[in-house]
Amino acid sequence: MSGSGEIQTPKTIPQRGQILFAVLFLVFTAFLALTYTGQTTFVENTNLFAQPGFWPGVSVAGMAVFLGLHALTLKRWRIQGEDWREAGRWVATLEYAVWFLLFVWLVPRIGYIFASVLFMPALSWRMGYRSALMQGLSVGFAISVVVLFKGFLDVMIPGGAIYDYFPSALRSFFILNL
Repeated sequence: MSGSGEIQTPKTIPQRGQILFAVLFLVFTAFLALTYTGQTTFVENTNLFAQPGFWPGVSVAGMAVFLGLHALTLKRWRIQGEDWREAGRWVATLEYAVWFLLFVWLVPRIGYIFASVLFMPALSWRMGYRSALMQGLSVGFAISVVVLFKGFLDVMIPGGAIYDYFPSALRSFFILNL
């Protein structure tokens, strides 16, 4: 910051992906605006701010306004190779959503403890933590999270279908504690 109190910014701010972001945001905003009346209602004899459709309408209008402001700041309007590379980075992050969905799908089948002990080291391995120490720590962390959530915080997570094959005392213990 200089002595005059103005904020200094870098001379060149990367613009990669900005035009794609604006186009995707425009499509999403247009979709929300076009489906607005089918998704919300206005009720007679109700204050404006209490209307079920008021705040969603404000949100969609705000999206359109901020999209316009963002578009005004764009330095270029042509999609280039660097934009597609940036979009590839965005898509790559969806891998972790797939991991999470697989975990959620697996928990009712094999149980929270087994899914956690399976996924924590797998994710650690995927992120590059491949030493025996890090794999052991990830298993220990998975077990401690399960004990914390199920044992101390009493979070109700359904038991896995695999628990039906356990002897009854072990099955009860796993359902209640793990």
